[in-house]
Amino acid sequence: MPACCPKATRLHKPSLIPDFAYDPPTGPLSILHEDDAIIVLYKPAGLLTVPGKLANRQDCLISRLQAARWDALTVHRLDCDTSGVIIFARTKQAQGFLGQEFEQRRAEKTYIARLKGRLETDNGTVDLPIGSDWDYRPRQKVDPEHGRPAVTDWQVLDRAGDETRVRLTPHTGRSHQLRVHMLALGHPILGDQIYAPETRADHGRLMLHAESLSLHHPTTGKRVSFFAPAPF
Repeated sequence: MPACCPKATRLHKPSLIPDFAYDPPTGPLSILHEDDAIIVLYKPAGLLTVPGKLANRQDCLISRLQAARWDALTVHRLDCDTSGVIIFARTKQAQGFLGQEFEQRRAEKTYIARLKGRLETDNGTVDLPIGSDWDYRPRQKVDPEHGRPAVTDWQVLDRAGDETRVRLTPHTGRSHQLRVHMLALGHPILGDQIYAPETRADHGRLMLHAESLSLHHPTTGKRVSFFAPAPF
Protein backbone atom coordinates (compact mmCIF):
# COMPACT_ATOMS: atom_id res chain seq x y z
CA MET A 1 0.00 0.00 0.00
CA PRO A 2 1.54 3.39 -0.88
CA ALA A 3 2.39 5.74 1.95
CA CYS A 4 -0.07 8.52 2.60
CA CYS A 5 0.70 11.92 1.21
CA PRO A 6 2.52 14.36 3.55
CA LYS A 7 0.69 17.34 2.01
CA ALA A 8 -2.62 15.95 3.26
CA THR A 9 -1.30 15.53 6.81
CA ARG A 10 0.25 18.89 7.52
CA LEU A 11 -0.32 19.79 11.14
CA HIS A 12 -2.01 23.04 12.14
CA LYS A 13 0.09 24.57 14.90
CA PRO A 14 -1.90 25.20 18.06
CA SER A 15 -1.68 28.50 19.86
CA LEU A 16 -0.43 26.69 22.94
CA ILE A 17 0.72 23.18 23.94
CA PRO A 18 -0.63 22.77 27.47
CA ASP A 19 1.74 21.48 30.14
CA PHE A 20 0.52 18.22 31.62
CA ALA A 21 -0.16 17.71 35.31
CA TYR A 22 2.09 14.89 36.48
CA ASP A 23 0.20 12.65 38.89
CA PRO A 24 1.80 9.21 38.50
CA PRO A 25 -0.07 6.09 39.59
CA THR A 26 0.93 4.32 42.78
CA GLY A 27 1.22 0.60 43.41
CA PRO A 28 3.89 -2.10 43.42
CA LEU A 29 6.16 -2.92 40.51
CA SER A 30 4.68 -5.38 38.04
CA ILE A 31 7.58 -7.68 37.07
CA LEU A 32 6.92 -9.87 34.01
CA HIS A 33 10.34 -11.54 33.96
CA GLU A 34 13.60 -11.34 35.88
CA ASP A 35 16.97 -13.06 35.66
CA ASP A 36 20.64 -12.18 36.18
CA ALA A 37 20.82 -10.04 33.02
CA ILE A 38 17.41 -8.45 32.45
CA ILE A 39 14.25 -7.28 34.17
CA VAL A 40 11.02 -6.94 32.17
CA LEU A 41 8.27 -4.80 33.65
CA TYR A 42 4.75 -3.71 32.91
CA LYS A 43 4.79 0.11 32.86
CA PRO A 44 1.48 1.73 33.80
CA ALA A 45 0.18 4.71 31.88
CA GLY A 46 0.95 8.06 33.49
CA LEU A 47 4.40 7.13 34.86
CA LEU A 48 7.59 8.49 33.30
CA THR A 49 10.23 5.92 32.34
CA VAL A 50 13.11 8.19 33.46
CA PRO A 51 13.11 11.40 35.54
CA GLY A 52 11.78 14.57 33.96
CA LYS A 53 13.60 17.91 33.99
CA LEU A 54 11.33 19.52 36.58
CA ALA A 55 11.69 18.86 40.30
CA ASN A 56 8.17 17.41 40.59
CA ARG A 57 8.86 14.81 37.90
CA GLN A 58 11.61 12.78 39.56
CA ASP A 59 9.30 9.89 40.45
CA CYS A 60 9.58 7.45 37.55
CA LEU A 61 9.79 3.78 36.69
CA ILE A 62 13.59 3.49 36.77
CA SER A 63 13.84 5.19 40.18
CA ARG A 64 11.17 2.89 41.61
CA LEU A 65 12.87 -0.14 40.09
CA GLN A 66 16.33 0.85 41.37
CA ALA A 67 14.90 1.19 44.87
CA ALA A 68 14.13 -2.54 44.68
CA ARG A 69 16.88 -3.66 42.25
CA TRP A 70 19.89 -1.38 42.66
CA ASP A 71 21.59 -2.71 39.51
CA ALA A 72 18.76 -1.85 37.05
CA LEU A 73 19.86 0.12 33.97
CA THR A 74 17.74 1.88 31.34
CA VAL A 75 17.68 0.39 27.83
CA HIS A 76 14.75 2.13 26.10
CA ARG A 77 11.74 4.24 27.01
CA LEU A 78 7.99 4.35 26.67
CA ASP A 79 6.13 7.67 26.57
CA CYS A 80 4.71 8.69 29.94
CA ASP A 81 1.12 8.09 28.82
CA THR A 82 1.86 4.72 27.17
CA SER A 83 1.49 1.47 29.10
CA GLY A 84 3.03 -1.92 28.46
CA VAL A 85 6.15 -4.05 28.18
CA ILE A 86 9.53 -2.46 28.88
CA ILE A 87 12.95 -4.04 29.47
CA PHE A 88 15.84 -3.02 31.73
CA ALA A 89 19.37 -4.42 31.95
CA ARG A 90 21.19 -5.54 35.11
CA THR A 91 24.79 -5.20 33.87
CA LYS A 92 26.64 -2.77 31.61
CA GLN A 93 27.33 -5.64 29.20
CA ALA A 94 23.64 -6.51 28.99
CA GLN A 95 22.74 -2.85 28.57
CA GLY A 96 25.13 -2.51 25.62
CA PHE A 97 23.87 -5.72 24.02
CA LEU A 98 20.22 -4.73 24.33
CA GLY A 99 20.98 -1.24 23.09
CA GLN A 100 22.32 -2.79 19.90
CA GLU A 101 19.20 -4.94 19.58
CA PHE A 102 17.17 -1.74 19.34
CA GLU A 103 19.68 0.25 17.31
CA GLN A 104 20.15 -2.52 14.73
CA ARG A 105 16.37 -3.11 14.61
CA ARG A 106 16.61 -6.68 15.82
CA ALA A 107 14.13 -5.93 18.59
CA GLU A 108 10.53 -6.38 17.44
CA LYS A 109 7.69 -4.49 19.14
CA THR A 110 3.94 -4.43 18.70
CA TYR A 111 1.43 -1.95 20.12
CA ILE A 112 -2.33 -1.86 20.49
CA ALA A 113 -4.09 1.46 19.86
CA ARG A 114 -7.62 2.80 19.61
CA LEU A 115 -7.98 5.35 16.85
CA LYS A 116 -10.49 8.10 16.20
CA GLY A 117 -12.76 7.26 13.25
CA ARG A 118 -13.11 4.15 11.11
CA LEU A 119 -10.16 2.93 9.08
CA GLU A 120 -11.78 1.30 6.07
CA THR A 121 -8.66 -0.51 4.81
CA ASP A 122 -7.64 -3.56 6.83
CA ASN A 123 -3.87 -3.00 6.84
CA GLY A 124 -1.13 -0.82 5.46
CA THR A 125 2.15 0.99 6.02
CA VAL A 126 2.95 4.60 6.85
CA ASP A 127 6.38 5.59 5.53
CA LEU A 128 6.83 9.26 6.42
CA PRO A 129 9.87 11.01 7.95
CA ILE A 130 9.43 12.60 11.36
CA GLY A 131 11.14 15.61 12.91
CA SER A 132 10.68 17.95 15.86
CA ASP A 133 8.24 20.83 15.66
CA TRP A 134 10.71 23.18 17.34
CA ASP A 135 8.16 25.93 17.96
CA TYR A 136 5.90 23.57 19.89
CA ARG A 137 8.04 20.98 21.66
CA PRO A 138 7.49 18.17 22.52
CA ARG A 139 5.28 17.95 19.43
CA GLN A 140 6.73 16.09 16.47
CA LYS A 141 5.60 16.38 12.85
CA VAL A 142 5.88 14.83 9.42
CA ASP A 143 8.89 16.60 7.92
CA PRO A 144 9.81 15.50 4.36
CA GLU A 145 12.76 17.90 4.21
CA HIS A 146 14.51 17.52 7.56
CA GLY A 147 12.80 14.54 9.23
CA ARG A 148 14.38 11.15 9.92
CA PRO A 149 12.98 8.05 8.18
CA ALA A 150 10.10 6.42 10.03
CA VAL A 151 8.05 3.36 9.07
CA THR A 152 5.01 1.85 10.80
CA ASP A 153 2.87 -1.13 9.76
CA TRP A 154 -0.74 -1.18 10.92
CA GLN A 155 -3.45 -3.85 11.00
CA VAL A 156 -7.10 -3.39 11.91
CA LEU A 157 -8.29 -5.65 14.72
CA ASP A 158 -11.80 -4.31 15.21
CA ARG A 159 -14.15 -1.46 14.33
CA ALA A 160 -16.81 -0.23 16.73
CA GLY A 161 -18.85 2.92 16.37
CA ASP A 162 -16.60 5.80 15.38
CA GLU A 163 -13.30 4.20 16.32
CA THR A 164 -10.87 1.54 15.12
CA ARG A 165 -8.70 -0.83 17.15
CA VAL A 166 -5.35 -1.57 15.51
CA ARG A 167 -2.09 -3.41 16.07
CA LEU A 168 0.92 -1.24 15.22
CA THR A 169 4.40 -2.52 14.36
CA PRO A 170 7.07 0.19 14.21
CA HIS A 171 10.21 -0.54 12.19
CA THR A 172 11.96 2.57 13.46
CA GLY A 173 11.96 4.26 16.84
CA ARG A 174 11.31 7.96 16.33
CA SER A 175 9.88 10.08 19.11
CA HIS A 176 6.06 10.00 19.03
CA GLN A 177 6.28 7.90 15.85
CA LEU A 178 3.04 5.97 16.26
CA ARG A 179 1.12 9.04 17.37
CA VAL A 180 2.31 11.16 14.44
CA HIS A 181 1.83 8.39 11.88
CA MET A 182 -1.74 7.67 12.97
CA LEU A 183 -2.49 11.38 12.84
CA ALA A 184 -1.03 11.37 9.32
CA LEU A 185 -3.58 8.71 8.38
CA GLY A 186 -6.30 11.05 9.61
CA HIS A 187 -7.04 8.80 12.60
CA PRO A 188 -5.22 10.07 15.72
CA ILE A 189 -4.90 7.88 18.78
CA LEU A 190 -7.74 8.53 21.21
CA GLY A 191 -6.90 10.31 24.45
CA ASP A 192 -3.78 11.95 23.02
CA GLN A 193 -3.44 15.28 24.81
CA ILE A 194 -0.97 16.60 22.22
CA TYR A 195 -2.33 15.38 18.88
CA ALA A 196 -6.02 14.84 19.67
CA PRO A 197 -6.74 16.91 22.81
CA GLU A 198 -10.46 17.00 22.05
CA THR A 199 -10.62 13.25 22.83
CA ARG A 200 -8.78 13.41 26.16
CA ALA A 201 -11.73 14.09 28.45
CA ASP A 202 -13.63 11.04 27.21
CA HIS A 203 -10.73 8.61 27.62
CA GLY A 204 -8.52 9.89 30.44
CA ARG A 205 -5.31 8.46 28.98
CA LEU A 206 -3.58 7.82 25.70
CA MET A 207 -5.10 4.69 24.15
CA LEU A 208 -1.69 3.24 23.26
CA HIS A 209 -0.19 0.10 24.79
CA ALA A 210 3.11 -1.72 24.20
CA GLU A 211 1.76 -5.23 23.81
CA SER A 212 4.87 -7.31 23.02
CA LEU A 213 8.65 -7.18 22.82
CA SER A 214 10.88 -9.79 21.19
CA LEU A 215 14.68 -9.70 21.09
CA HIS A 216 17.80 -11.78 21.72
CA HIS A 217 18.74 -12.49 25.33
CA PRO A 218 22.08 -10.87 26.24
CA THR A 219 23.37 -13.99 28.01
CA THR A 220 22.04 -16.91 25.97
CA GLY A 221 21.71 -15.22 22.59
CA LYS A 222 18.36 -16.95 22.16
CA ARG A 223 15.31 -14.99 21.06
CA VAL A 224 12.89 -14.30 23.90
CA SER A 225 9.45 -12.69 23.82
CA PHE A 226 7.38 -10.89 26.43
CA PHE A 227 3.69 -10.03 26.29
CA ALA A 228 1.16 -7.99 28.26
CA PRO A 229 -2.47 -7.62 27.08
CA ALA A 230 -3.88 -4.13 26.60
CA PRO A 231 -5.91 -2.84 29.56
CA PHE A 232 -8.46 -1.24 27.25
